[in-house]
Amino acid sequence: MAAKSQIPLRITHNDTKFNNVLLNKEDKAQCVIDLDTVMPGYVAYDFGDAIRTIINSAAEDEADLDRIKLNIPLFEAYTKGYLETAHHFLYPMEIKSLVDGVLLLPYMQMIRFLTDYLNGDTYYKISHPTHNLQRTKAQMRLVIEIEKHEELLRDLVKREANVYLS
Repeated sequence: MAAKSQIPLRITHNDTKFNNVLLNKEDKAQCVIDLDTVMPGYVAYDFGDAIRTIINSAAEDEADLDRIKLNIPLFEAYTKGYLETAHHFLYPMEIKSLVDGVLLLPYMQMIRFLTDYLNGDTYYKISHPTHNLQRTKAQMRLVIEIEKHEELLRDLVKREANVYLS
């Protein structure tokens, strides 16, 4: 879509996860932090990275790969909240690209963990010698789980988008 200029390049955070949002005592968002990653990108990147961290039922470095499952209700809730706000400025093709980001970001993270492991663990902090390899395997399993549920995820995005685009 990007190569065909079907979606716009926007300013994106590129490290979208809940621990990069500061909350007040009432758990209301106050501001986004970790802004060193902000650069031009596509909304599917930020959506996909957020989903990568939100719907995985296990830790990013889970050793027991059978524990890695998708939390579909959290996917639905995040998608609903995201589109409730973002539908005002998103183009239809960007909405269509959201699940592509969900597939892409854990794959990219898997490659980053594997690369760091092969390069001697110079980027990510590790707690044991095969930590990045363990992370790689966990992200690979997450990609497999997302692929198994891709049609459902696309249907959920489409259903929620139809609330605003109809």
